Amino acid sequence: MASAVTMAAYTIPQSKALRTSPALFAKSSVAGMPMMRRGSGRLSVRCDFIGSPTNLIMVASTSLMLFAGRFGLAPSANRKATAGLKLELRDSGLQTGDPAGFTLADTLACGTVGHIIGVGVVLGLKNIGAL
Repeated sequence: MASAVTMAAYTIPQSKALRTSPALFAKSSVAGMPMMRRGSGRLSVRCDFIGSPTNLIMVASTSLMLFAGRFGLAPSANRKATAGLKLELRDSGLQTGDPAGFTLADTLACGTVGHIIGVGVVLGLKNIGAL
């Protein structure tokens, strides 16, 4: 009985996240329409993705890694690397229609490594302030 009384006395906290505060709006010069006040400017979004330096780095790193895998400059399912980093041919058992033997697994692996290299370059350049 005592627990029922304490539960009834407890109030659920109310969220005010979706309610608008009058302090967020300022009067604009256009027929009294409210205008949202901008933030402090710490975060910004740019809509220049195609052709941006970040996009060019990611496209170049992924393309170079796919090129290296396709033309035998990187290990793949059909070319394994030995202890001396020489590439040897082997039969992986994977089917492919590509004359060079580039499989779906090779495409996914080389694309992933290309993206990892690209992210490293982008974050490194952002860290030193060059991007």
